[in-house]
Amino acid sequence: MIDHISVGVSDIERAARFYEATLATLGLTRLVTRPRTVGFGKAYPEFWINLRENMARVPAGSGVHICLRTKTIDEVDAFHAAALAAGGASDGAPGIRPHDRVRYYAAFVFDPDGNRIEAVTFPAE
Repeated sequence: MIDHISVGVSDIERAARFYEATLATLGLTRLVTRPRTVGFGKAYPEFWINLRENMARVPAGSGVHICLRTKTIDEVDAFHAAALAAGGASDGAPGIRPHDRVRYYAAFVFDPDGNRIEAVTFPAE
């Protein structure tokens, strides 16, 4: 249903470094580089960052977040560790999240601009 997503960033180079390190853990690489936008993906750009000069930090309580599906728990763990090492902040360490309908394993981070990004997998019981 969704073809691609994009997030605004206040510093394109800083964000590109953050997302290159973080998204690499999920098999996404930088595919497109333009002066004000960078696209990451596997075969085509699925995740874009776009320069928004003078952008204020995204408020933590904005309610907006992007969730990226992984294949394994190890990928979720690697995503979280890479995000923190690249200048992000944790908003939920990797772990099982019980839910009323499904059990899932996820980690939540904030990028340097406050965009909330989640990595998730659904391990077998």
